[in-house]
Amino acid sequence: MNLKSALAIAFVAALAACQAGSPSDALSLKTNTGATETVVAIAQAAQTCWFKSKDRAFTGFRLANEVNSPSGRPRFLLVPKNNPAGLPLLVVQAEKKGSAATGTYTAVQSFGPLLDTPNGARINADVQRWATGNSACTA
Repeated sequence: MNLKSALAIAFVAALAACQAGSPSDALSLKTNTGATETVVAIAQAAQTCWFKSKDRAFTGFRLANEVNSPSGRPRFLLVPKNNPAGLPLLVVQAEKKGSAATGTYTAVQSFGPLLDTPNGARINADVQRWATGNSACTA
């Protein structure tokens, strides 16, 4: 196997690892809030509730904002604290959907291996609460 083939295989494996975990059902929010504003609000609440509060469940991670994501969807990632360039363990992203005829809304989705941990349900509950404008740290 040549170097080019090995790099291609490594890239595909890394991409698959990034997508691990069951994606949440998109939260269809019929709101006038744009996708970027929604992700920024969720990320600010996550920063406050998960990191500034020194929540033990998140001590091994750091938050990386990608509001101007190359995917075209604003998002933020949780990455290993000791390897900020490593594969994301959680992705939270949003995008506008719908049409003028049916109404537009912001769809929020989370995915990644952290959702397959005991904290997965809590993460999705937090994201859902924050996406609806409630910035409280607990339900």
